[in-house]
Amino acid sequence: MNDITPEQTPAEVPAKVIETPQISYDDFAKLDIRIGTIMAVERVPETDKLLKCTIDFGELGTRTIVSGIAQWKTPEDLIGKQVPYIVNLAPKMIRGVESQGMLLAGTDEQGLVLIHPEHATTPGVRLH
Repeated sequence: MNDITPEQTPAEVPAKVIETPQISYDDFAKLDIRIGTIMAVERVPETDKLLKCTIDFGELGTRTIVSGIAQWKTPEDLIGKQVPYIVNLAPKMIRGVESQGMLLAGTDEQGLVLIHPEHATTPGVRLH
């Protein structure tokens, strides 16, 4: 059994405590993961953790994605960065902002760990 309290997010719990079910390759293949270039970032009003990002996905266009990373990154830290996002999640309203995807990142003892391509690439490149 895991020891996550309702107040904790998975990022705040040691990895060894979180038990996740195995998925099939077919389940994984349903995820559309793309590299997006962060064009603009602003804090979501009346929150401490949320940033509203405008992301360029090339031929897919731009999207607004809300991420709970403000405790680790400032808007200035993120502008121009290329990072992976899940782009085929159903949109979700988060504090009055429609989020149209999800940032893929991790956390460790030093904080947020962003994943970057090894060189600049075309926005919208699909990850396999």
